[in-house]
Amino acid sequence: MTSPQVARANAFAALHVKGSPLILYNAWDPGSAKAIRDAGARAIATGSWSVAAANGYDDGEKIPLHLLVDIARRIVANVDVPVTLDFESGYARAGSVLEKNVREVIGAGVVGINLEDQQISDDAIYGIEEQASRIGTARSAANDSGVPLFINARTDVFLRSEPPEHPSHVDEAIERAAAYAKAGASGFFVPGLRDPALIARICDTVKLPVNVMFYPELLPVAQLGELGVAGLSYGPRPYREMIAWLTNAAKLAHGQ
Repeated sequence: MTSPQVARANAFAALHVKGSPLILYNAWDPGSAKAIRDAGARAIATGSWSVAAANGYDDGEKIPLHLLVDIARRIVANVDVPVTLDFESGYARAGSVLEKNVREVIGAGVVGINLEDQQISDDAIYGIEEQASRIGTARSAANDSGVPLFINARTDVFLRSEPPEHPSHVDEAIERAAAYAKAGASGFFVPGLRDPALIARICDTVKLPVNVMFYPELLPVAQLGELGVAGLSYGPRPYREMIAWLTNAAKLAHGQ
């Protein structure tokens, strides 16, 4: 008999269709997750920046892991769709700690994670082999748990560089995608990339479903689908726009 978590994990993987992007309008707590679900979302994704900011922390694994896991658990309990967690770099470098942490977030009920190749503490990017090994560790932990966790392997090669430099990073991104897929990744996330030709090249070359991050200048969803995109993440934008609205409303209430 299939458990509800396994069923949600399978459903989440099936939502990643090349040419028909899954919209992930990122949440930060149970209330925002419920609102996004009520608006028609087929899945809920958290954003690390938003979750941290909403709880008084900076981004970059500053929010304690136990609090992040608790938030994830409460989100899962409040929506009836798959939930994926922005897990940054997994709160670990050592494989044994990463394995433990992955088991912990699976225990919270999530069915997916973003796992990035940025070294949070050193402000650098993991080498391809080391990050592939980390993804393999996460996959083994998921397999042992019995949940087909959707590991969205995020590369920060574009996010850490300016758009004019992006063409020079495409070959590395493609190499990383191949290594990450072999290690057990389920998807490939390229935040920062917004050039249609470069997105199309990634989608045409990479076997994994490709997820991009929303920017105002990005092509409409239908055209992103034509490029081969399988997912569109809004990142911290929903939280920032909500805070901007709240700030303006509060100013009006206080006569400013």
